Amino acid sequence: MSKLYIVPTPIGNLEDMTFRAIAVLKEVDLILAEDTRTSGKLLKHFEITTHMHSHHMHNEHKTVENVVKRIQAGETIALISDAGTPAISDPGFLLTRACVENGIEVDCLPGATAFVPALVNSGLPNDKFVFEGFLPDKKGRQTRFLALQEEYRTMIFYVSPHKLNKTLAEFIQYFGANRPISVSREISKLHEETIRGTAEEVLKHFEAKPAKGEIVVCVGGKSLK
Repeated sequence: MSKLYIVPTPIGNLEDMTFRAIAVLKEVDLILAEDTRTSGKLLKHFEITTHMHSHHMHNEHKTVENVVKRIQAGETIALISDAGTPAISDPGFLLTRACVENGIEVDCLPGATAFVPALVNSGLPNDKFVFEGFLPDKKGRQTRFLALQEEYRTMIFYVSPHKLNKTLAEFIQYFGANRPISVSREISKLHEETIRGTAEEVLKHFEAKPAKGEIVVCVGGKSLK
């Protein structure tokens, strides 16, 4: 039966690729990849020869209709991103929604995603949390921070390294210097590290030692006491 597979790929360590993910990528008719050059290296490593097409944030609005038609015609297609689970701060939502609306089966495989290990490693409460992903760059950024001031659950953010210190300073501004924070960097890679402390302590750390690589920040929620 034709369907859409959502297939997570490693966020760093290739050993995080699951046996099922490899099998699916070998069996489908087509792989949609965020960057075919990046994914090409992954497929070569696992000896996957399935044909790829590009599917990224700049073309997904144009390609969704054609992909839906191909699946309806009998093809089985897999969607992957450069790293992690598609649609989590990556392309994938529009295609998934279109498939659901057209009665096409969608099967998302379990696998790597950066925010889960970052949350568990943080030591912050994880029974309830909110995933914020990337904050708006300009328009809506202050509004988002003001809305989150009353958030009592642990908050999870994706932050680019060159914006980390600015974002930590904003956390101090809106949440207070003593708000507990955990910054996980390069998860599953050679130079993986997690820095924990108050917002002020963590900012001082990265002012002295600028961050590099992929970053996930967990921020403790507002105390209910």
